[in-house]
Amino acid sequence: DCAAAVADIPDGAVIMFGGFGDAGVAENLTRALADQGAKDLVAISNAAGQMERGLSMLFRNNQVRKILASFPVPGQSDAFEERLKSGETELELIPQGTLVERMRAAAAGLGGIYTPTGVGTPVAEGKEVRAIDGREYVLELPLAADYAILKAHRGDRMGNVVYRMTARNFNPPMAAAARVTIIEVEERVEVGALDPERVDTPGIFVQRIVEGGHYERGWVE
Repeated sequence: DCAAAVADIPDGAVIMFGGFGDAGVAENLTRALADQGAKDLVAISNAAGQMERGLSMLFRNNQVRKILASFPVPGQSDAFEERLKSGETELELIPQGTLVERMRAAAAGLGGIYTPTGVGTPVAEGKEVRAIDGREYVLELPLAADYAILKAHRGDRMGNVVYRMTARNFNPPMAAAARVTIIEVEERVEVGALDPERVDTPGIFVQRIVEGGHYERGWVE
């Protein structure tokens, strides 16, 4: 179950959290992690939670010491904003495309990527800047994690999963860039039930899979 899936996550772990707004958030696994109580976590995510959902539960418990994110929208997570203003949580803003490419670089075993995004801004401070064909690029290092906590639509017991529409978001690169990938699926199916041509993340990248539920005006377990 979800509690068993996150039971060994230690204090100080680096965790990637899937989700884009309300789409593709592993609510049950995140709630289980909040109950488990691991502290000093480093979160990698597009945003910082939605109201009391997703990462907001961890901020409410003061479990996150740092978050690397692209789009922590003001007013979406009071718990995050409270921790940020008090200095209990550190925020590192990363351009959205750069965030994805850094994860992809880690998954592919690359030493980093050069991108024009951020040149001449605080994003480039302290980083190597190189001119290539007359244009300046910033060196961004790979971004890996100890764990990835993701949500999928359907999956089999071997870990092969299919995402649904925008709930796919950052999940494929996160699954490949984490040492341990834990996926919550809305429906678990038998091996062979998924069309191989439709599998979005193959089981080789998934270590744990649990059947959760779906969010539709309330949780269905």
